[in-house]
Amino acid sequence: MMKFKRLLISLVLLASAIVSNIASAENYTLWVNGRGGGGVVGNYGSFTYWGPASTAAGVNKKAVNWDGYNSIASQNGKIRDALDCFCTGNNWCYIATHSAGDLMMGYTLANYGSSSRMKKNAVANSGGQCSNSDGTAQTGWNIKWVRAASGAGGGSELSDAGSWALTEPLVKDLKTTTARAMYNHNNTANVWFYMYAGAKGTVYSGILPGQDDEAVSYHSTGGVAGSSGRSLCNPSDWLCNDLTMGTAANEGGSTKWSYHSVVFRDDNEAYNHYASGNWLGIISVVRTAVVNSAL
Repeated sequence: MMKFKRLLISLVLLASAIVSNIASAENYTLWVNGRGGGGVVGNYGSFTYWGPASTAAGVNKKAVNWDGYNSIASQNGKIRDALDCFCTGNNWCYIATHSAGDLMMGYTLANYGSSSRMKKNAVANSGGQCSNSDGTAQTGWNIKWVRAASGAGGGSELSDAGSWALTEPLVKDLKTTTARAMYNHNNTANVWFYMYAGAKGTVYSGILPGQDDEAVSYHSTGGVAGSSGRSLCNPSDWLCNDLTMGTAANEGGSTKWSYHSVVFRDDNEAYNHYASGNWLGIISVVRTAVVNSAL
């Protein structure tokens, strides 16, 4: 009888521990800004870059703010702090990026996605850092996917041409050849990058090859591999090769980086690059997708 009671107590304690672990597990949605910044660095509730903080933007949304001015390497610690805080232990993350935020996330996963990370408690201090939870470590982060609005992982010809101030360290990183050589874009630590390519380009069409959203061309927003940019368009444009959906090779034979898939191509040329303080442009398409899938 005594042995049975001990077994029963052990089972109750085990069940309690399992329930406790399940209860403590959370999903978070992290939004990583691009050039220009605007949100308060270290404040995960500061959504100034995107639009009103009250707007639905995924479960437990957090703004992962970096200054959008200095180099990717020098600012990368801010992103690692956020991933450590919310994407370790029992917690999982959905990631949404915009423009240079794609370059930032690609750099992070290629260089640190398989590194040892201490599990954190998801309670951030004013600097955006969290304390260790149980003193144990894990390999990389718990990331379900990355959705990239107008991803600049392949750079922009606006940087090449000096249309943006070359005194900005980030602008130097955004040169097409520099961005593409910065890290191994095929190494994403097995995390999928879902690409959203806008095409409402206007005055810069002579600088940006193929379809663009006023700031970045399809060769970058579509996650297309290679050492430099190329001209890619919508199927309705007969003057250049098509950017294909999914992971398929593009018309003309160019391929996409591993773990990169085009899930939205702006065939109606309706979305430009900019949030305009209200989650607009191509960001609006990603936000809707995130709300519908980040649970």
